[in-house]
Amino acid sequence: MNDDRSMKVFFLFTGSGALVILTSYGAIDDPALLRRLAAKGIDKFLSYQIPLALARERYGKHFDVVLEDLSETDDLRVLDFDGTRAFRLFSFREMGAPLPVEP
Repeated sequence: MNDDRSMKVFFLFTGSGALVILTSYGAIDDPALLRRLAAKGIDKFLSYQIPLALARERYGKHFDVVLEDLSETDDLRVLDFDGTRAFRLFSFREMGAPLPVEP
C-alpha cells in the first residue's frame, strides 16, 4: 500500500461542477499541479482542503482503491466526479478555508 501521509484531498468548485481530487502535491497552488489541472481544462476554481482521514472515512473502500492506483508518475487522481455526492459527504465546516485559483 502507498504511504498516504503526504497525500492531500481537495474539493474543487469548477465552471463545470464540483469534484474531489487526491494528490501527492503539497498544495493546491503548486505550479506543477496547476499545470496538470489546466491540461485537463481546469484552470479557474475555488478549492477547499479536506482532511485526509475524513475523506478516507467517507469514501471507504473507494478511497483505498484510488490510493492504490496512485504511483510516482501519476500524482493526481479524481476521487469523486459526482459533485452532488461530494456535497452530501462533506459540510463546509469540515473543510479548510477556501482558496481561489485563476490564471
